[in-house]
Amino acid sequence: MILGVVALAIPLLTGLAPACGTAGLLAVAQPYATVDGQVRAGAVRIFTDFEEGPLITQDDPEPGDMFGSALATGDFDGDGCTDLAIGASEEDDGPLNGADGHGVVEILYGLTRRETVKLPGSGGDRFGAALAAGDLDGDGDDELAIGAPGGGNVYVHGQGRKLRRVKNDGGAVTDQFGEALATGDFDGDGTDELVIGAPGANLIRQGEGTVTLVDGKRRLLYSQETYGVDGLSESWDAFGAALASGDFNADGHDDLAIGVPGEGLNPLQRAGDYGEGAVDVIYGSPSGLNPRTTEAWTQNALAGEAVMYDRFGTSLATGDLNGDGDDELVVGVPGENAVQVLPGTRTGGLTRNHNLLIPGPKGAEFGAAVAVAGGDLVIGAPTKGALFRYRGSVRKGSYPGVGKKGEKLAEGDGFYGHVLS
Repeated sequence: MILGVVALAIPLLTGLAPACGTAGLLAVAQPYATVDGQVRAGAVRIFTDFEEGPLITQDDPEPGDMFGSALATGDFDGDGCTDLAIGASEEDDGPLNGADGHGVVEILYGLTRRETVKLPGSGGDRFGAALAAGDLDGDGDDELAIGAPGGGNVYVHGQGRKLRRVKNDGGAVTDQFGEALATGDFDGDGTDELVIGAPGANLIRQGEGTVTLVDGKRRLLYSQETYGVDGLSESWDAFGAALASGDFNADGHDDLAIGVPGEGLNPLQRAGDYGEGAVDVIYGSPSGLNPRTTEAWTQNALAGEAVMYDRFGTSLATGDLNGDGDDELVVGVPGENAVQVLPGTRTGGLTRNHNLLIPGPKGAEFGAAVAVAGGDLVIGAPTKGALFRYRGSVRKGSYPGVGKKGEKLAEGDGFYGHVLS
């Protein structure tokens, strides 16, 4: 379905330089930051090559907008410059006082000009709660996928002058369809596919969660009930609460990591409790994602100890941290204030060999957000308002590329580091 889109070209704040071809561009959200006296209006700090740069805010901040609720980087206009999309999912563009917002997304092209994208109408859609960039039509520039889980829809911006809506066919608003997004070329044809998480979806049990892959007009649904996908669906598993794509075996086909932070590994877990958590990884192939190749990862098989409320799989990131050509998988474990790194290999993908558990400061929600930028690992600790950097190093084989010792990159307020891109 095609809907109208409101797009306003607005000059950006002065003093910003273009970020053309900058591999080290990093955006750090402060969604609860107070701006011009407006509580929780939100802001985004820009880093270039890990040097702190400008602070981006809305022109007319309002209380509770949560500017920075989601971030995504890509090249949306095909000019070779890095562009940044920023969601403000709680922006109140309708008559909903005190309720979830209608939402808005701002795209910063090369960090020199701004476009505001709004969803027509009004309501609690939470447009901009999740964002993902990818070349979904094979034309050489990226499209922007925008989650609106409050309305149960995902919208694609960049294919013409209209928003293309991806509906949650047969689902309910409580599914949270669009709460998590990712893109990847899982069949190696040169065009990305869109992956949509619905962590609140009900199939057999309440809140077990589903993931939908959209490839043109084709849709494929995955859950822990899918044949080949490891694990057993339980109520409130939240399968699909986090998503990330990367090539863990360097075969030219992207692979998909799916966070299941509510997964219970303890038979005493009560319904509704956050579990120890798990991550399911489905490998790509010439025919796309192949569920028969799925691996389920938990801390029962890795460094550390699986404990209830760890929420292993709350956040995910991928990237080549050791410079050997295949990607590593980074898993946030904020309930443990830790991050787990699984090495990739060319001989079978992810491995437990030399997997690394990085501990963070207590009570910091360390690992609530993770990112790979410029070959380094970046970790947010939002309740402490801190950002940490772990430098990658070249070492071929089944090695994580980073160690337990990092450096504090920056500090800030307003849940600083809650979202990274």
